[in-house]
Amino acid sequence: MNAGMMIALVVAGGVGAGIRYVIDVVLTRGRSDAFPIGILVVNVTGSALLGLLTGLGTVIGADVLAVLGIGLLGGYTTFSTVSVETVRLARRGRRDWAVVNLFGTLAAAVVAAAIGMTVGGLFPR
Repeated sequence: MNAGMMIALVVAGGVGAGIRYVIDVVLTRGRSDAFPIGILVVNVTGSALLGLLTGLGTVIGADVLAVLGIGLLGGYTTFSTVSVETVRLARRGRRDWAVVNLFGTLAAAVVAAAIGMTVGGLFPR
């Protein structure tokens, strides 16, 4: 990977993280003790988009896939925040929400990725 690609990947990662933050804040504004719906939405949509990019395969170039998939969507999605939010929910006595957050995020993200890959695979090569 050349220097230009590395810079593009880093910038895309920062943009993805910024978008994640904005979506999370908008969806959870004023709901500090509620279910972390913002991070759930981010991870499911990010998985769907990465699935779509992966399904497109050679339709988009490897460099574009790296910048968008690894950079943008890598910065956008976050497993670590799911982990922290799950522990926070459990510590607040919301073990039911903690289980839903952990396993619901995993299941929904996998299904979203599969749908994205299927849709991406529909485009002519």
